[in-house]
Amino acid sequence: MAGEVEREGQRLEAFSDGVMAVIITLMALDLRVPAGHQLTDLEHSVPSLLVYLLSFASIGIYWNNHHHLLRATDRISGAVMWSNLHLLFWLSLIPVFTDWLSHQYKYSLPAAMYGADALLCGVAYTILVRAIIRCNGTDSRVAEAIGSDVKGWASVALYALGICFAWVTPWLAFGFYAAVAVMWFVPDRRLDRREL
Repeated sequence: MAGEVEREGQRLEAFSDGVMAVIITLMALDLRVPAGHQLTDLEHSVPSLLVYLLSFASIGIYWNNHHHLLRATDRISGAVMWSNLHLLFWLSLIPVFTDWLSHQYKYSLPAAMYGADALLCGVAYTILVRAIIRCNGTDSRVAEAIGSDVKGWASVALYALGICFAWVTPWLAFGFYAAVAVMWFVPDRRLDRREL
């Protein structure tokens, strides 16, 4: 039985890894070569590259934390599988909003929509964590590692603030979104310590 549960977790992780790899590939395919050979031509590409960098970092952070989350999970239920699919749906929209924002970075609506998708990714990840805890119990490794999940809730709050401030100026929104990436770029050791 333990081997079957482990295989289910590995299958879920492998499927999710594949989807996240496709998401990053789609974003990379939208990158454009600068129009000329001058440094000024490259300057026009900087906003697109920065949006790509933020999105790439976000996907990478989700991939890393998702890996640790599933490795610390002992049981997989139908609710966990659906919650995981829910997360992958919102992550799959990141290339769409990345492309839109990279071309329309001066405007509030694209900045707010990018943040809304990021917010929904954060909420979906929280739902996945809660589904895993419900399936594995409040005394499970995941439940102990996550605790009150201050970092997760802070991310959701920062994304919400970014969406609101996008209507003041998109640059404030970008600051909030980047702050979330920086906060998570520092490795989250909560699950890593409990994998053994």
